[in-house]
Amino acid sequence: MCYSARIVADYRKYVRLFGARLSIKDFVDVYWRRRADAGLRIPKAMDAPFLDATAGDEAAIRNSIEGFIADQKYRYEEELFKQRTRLAAAQRKLAAKPTKGAAESERIATSKIEWSLGKLNDLRRTELLDRDTRIFPGWYALVMIEEEGQRVVKPMRYQCRPAGKPAFYDTKYPGTYNARRDNLTGFWKGQFGHTHGVMLATAFFENVARHKAEHRDLRLDEEEENLVLEFRPRPEQEMLVACLWSRWSGEGQPDLLSFAAITDEPPTEVAAAGHDRCIVPLRRENLDAWLRPDPRNLEAQFAIIDDRERPYYEHRMAA
Repeated sequence: MCYSARIVADYRKYVRLFGARLSIKDFVDVYWRRRADAGLRIPKAMDAPFLDATAGDEAAIRNSIEGFIADQKYRYEEELFKQRTRLAAAQRKLAAKPTKGAAESERIATSKIEWSLGKLNDLRRTELLDRDTRIFPGWYALVMIEEEGQRVVKPMRYQCRPAGKPAFYDTKYPGTYNARRDNLTGFWKGQFGHTHGVMLATAFFENVARHKAEHRDLRLDEEEENLVLEFRPRPEQEMLVACLWSRWSGEGQPDLLSFAAITDEPPTEVAAAGHDRCIVPLRRENLDAWLRPDPRNLEAQFAIIDDRERPYYEHRMAA
């Protein structure tokens, strides 16, 4: 399962490379909703292009981002004050009479102070880092689709909730951020051949058991150890990752745009690293055919998946 990816988070690249337009309404909606729900996760690099906006709907997005940053800053500063007060009290107790409880309170307060300072530094930081382009299940990313004959970029959640399904599908099927090729005409039949998209990504991450990566059986006295591997295509490139997407609607709830990346059997080098799935990077010459699927001709869509780009995936331990 591709549980994480490093994406191209600047919508302007989609505009420049593919002539796509921005679905402003969907971006305004998502950024407005994040003000009320801090659990709605958007990569820092996806915010960045809007921070220079001076007019129109893009300026409204900038205002939502700045408001969110201010809300988070207040939250972390409040926590910082709380923990510094707790630390001072614990240190006074330790100075008077050392106890296990005071020592534990000092340890926890120190840890939470470091966490709060780290979060505040991240909010203030303007220089983007590699981690600012990384998404995980539940995070939002840019996905390009076709609407009314035009390529359009929309913000979508990386975990697909198919239209018509109950909201609890998110927990009942937590792996729906990936769509297996061998289940496209099963679980994903409502999306495959109907709603296709692509995401630009430069790397993907996988959880791999150490013993599998080392090509050996698990020892009787050994507990399974998880490794996180980062896979990068060689030569370096921005991969057009094949995706399925859906617009979910529920009574009294905002519409949800969400997507899943299609995965298939891995190439030799990914299998040798201990993983059994891989994303599907499309050839650019197949982009239009992929974004305009014919549900009466699914074989043509499978042919596009099979006729994928096949870079060599170099891997390393993720930082």
